[in-house]
Formats: sequence, C-alpha cells, structure tokens
Amino acid sequence: MMKSPNFVPVADPRSRRSCRCSLFTTASLSFIVLFIWAIITQDHKENLLRLRSEESMQDSILNKCENGCRPPGSESLPKGIVSMTSNLEMRPLWGSPKRNVKSSTNLFCVAVGIRQKERVDKMVRKFLSSNFVVMLFHYDGIVDEWKDLDWSDRVIHVSAINQTKWWFAKRFLHPDIVAEYSYIFVWDEDLGVANFHPKRYISIVEDEGLEISQPALDLAKSEVHHQITIRSRNSKVHRRIYKSGDSGNGCDGNSTTPPCTGWIEVMAPVFSRAAWRCVWFMIQNDLIHAWGLDIRLGYCAQGDRTENIGIVDSEYIVHYGLPTLGDTDEKASYKSYESNARIEVRRQSYSEFQVFKKRWKNAVDQDECWNDPFPEPVK
Repeated sequence: MMKSPNFVPVADPRSRRSCRCSLFTTASLSFIVLFIWAIITQDHKENLLRLRSEESMQDSILNKCENGCRPPGSESLPKGIVSMTSNLEMRPLWGSPKRNVKSSTNLFCVAVGIRQKERVDKMVRKFLSSNFVVMLFHYDGIVDEWKDLDWSDRVIHVSAINQTKWWFAKRFLHPDIVAEYSYIFVWDEDLGVANFHPKRYISIVEDEGLEISQPALDLAKSEVHHQITIRSRNSKVHRRIYKSGDSGNGCDGNSTTPPCTGWIEVMAPVFSRAAWRCVWFMIQNDLIHAWGLDIRLGYCAQGDRTENIGIVDSEYIVHYGLPTLGDTDEKASYKSYESNARIEVRRQSYSEFQVFKKRWKNAVDQDECWNDPFPEPVK
C-alpha cells in the first residue's frame, strides 16, 4: 500500500512515556551512584582519619615504651614485675621478720681474718648498735669460728681464700644491690674504733655534704702514710692540708690536686650511694689491689672534689697497719715485712698500679667525648 505524500509520522504516546521513564531512571541512577559514592568517600575519609589517629597513638605508645628505662633482658616482661634493685636484708623462711625496727639505711663491710677477731668484734658491735647492715668478707676461709659471737647470725658472711676487699666489693656490692643504702663503708680490719661513733659520723658527712670521706687517724697510735689523714684537733672536718715543699710538692690554699686536697686513703673509705655507683665501675675486675684507685676517687665526688671529699676529725680511728693478707706464718710478727708472701703482695700491688695508670691513659686517649673535669695544672 502506497503512503500518502503528505504523511507525517506521529510518535506513539507510549513511546514518549518510555523515553521519559528512561531519562528519569538514568538521572535517578546517577544521583544514587553519586550519593553512594559520597557516602563511601566520607566513610573512607573517616577510616583514614581513624587509622591515622590509631597510628599516631601507636607511635606515641611506641615512643613512650622506647623512652622508658628498661634493663637489658627484661624486654619480654611486663614493666611492673621488673625489680631494678635489691638489698642485703635477710628474710625468714616463714612468717614476718623478727625485728620491728626501721630498715637499715647504711652498710658496713669489712675484710676479716680470724686473727683479728677481737678487733672486728668491737667494730661490728658499734655498727650493729647503730642499725647498720654488716657484711664480713672472710679472706682466710674461716667462718665457723665466728659463730660463738652473739651477732654472728645477724651479719652476712662471704668467704673466698686470699682475696682482697676490693675483689669482694666488685663481686658482692654491685650498685643495684646496695642502692637502698645511703652510705657504704668498705673498711680494713686493722682499725681501732674506741673514739668512733657511726651515727654521729653519718650526721657530720650529711651536714658537710661529703660524698667521699674517711675518719681521721689518731697520730699517736696510727701508722700514717699521708699527712692529710692526720686528725686535726681544731676542726670537725678538714678538706686540705698546708705544707711547704720544693719543686711544686708543697700544698697551699691554691692547691687543687690530691693528696693536698680532694683525697682520702682507702683503708677506711665511706661512700655515698651516688659516689659508690661511680667507684664500683672504676674498680677493675682483674686488679684486686687499691693502688691508684685513691688518686682517681675525685672523679666520683659528684662535683667539686675539693668540697665533696673530706676527713672527719671529730670521729677518728686508729690505723694499726697490720699486714695480715698474705702473711701465712702464724708466728710471724705483724710488723715484719720479710716473709716472701708479703713481698709478693707488695710487688703485685705496684705492678697493678702501673697497669691501672696505663689503662686510664689509654681510656682518656680513646674517648673523644670525654672532657676531664680535673685537668692537670699547667706548670
């Protein structure tokens, strides 16, 4: 059938409706997609912010943990269970401690042999009566013969044959073990304490701010090696001496080096807690004699050695100077230095002194970050 030349196609109304529906559907879908994308984007932003906040918190916690002071080896333990220090307090196997007194805050240690039992007994009684913890270093290996003394079970006994007090101190007086004690006494056995009172001594060193100290020596009864240790009757404490000398060997008010000032001998040293922590590190594990150590004690004075080191005159002792360690002859006179054992001890002491000086020099040369607080004066 032929179409009329004037025929104009007319859209079906249903088709127009279908088109409008398609357009509407497309617009709706676009809007929905955009809406969903907006929601997803917002959620993503919130997640990013949350993750960043969590990462920041974790970094903060990590930094806090890294900055915390944890002893090596304890990293796998919860911090609260780590005990950094200990003490020498003895504990009963069951029940509470028998003593109901304030815990001891000071420690007295002395190297002993059985032949000095009477003198040591007098020293220990004085320190126990002043509420000290007492520790005996038995260099002759004899422990049972001290059990007849009523205080024997109240003190700590450590035994090792022919070892010096510095050998014992390095191994049994670690700073973390004695951290609870304000003052640590590391004494020889050949001392007389008739004119010494521990509590008064502690009071004086606290008032004077002495980090390292020793009681003065009674000149009339003592073996004296250095003038600075001699008791002055006109003072409670002295920190320097004055003496004439040639070639710069004298001591005057301008002297700043040991043994004119800032110096003690090591037969009866007393250290503050802080000073002992420093001294312990300076004690060499393999050098058991003290020669050379006394000259360097000023480095552990926690500041100015001319102020923080001193000799206490009002509480003084007697130094008998008995060469007991290494003297194996029971019948030998204490004043006799002729035995081979004593000669060898002296020789070893001098040899170790040379080793210590060399080690100090090498350490100074190799440590580029260290500045000497006490440089040698220019001559």
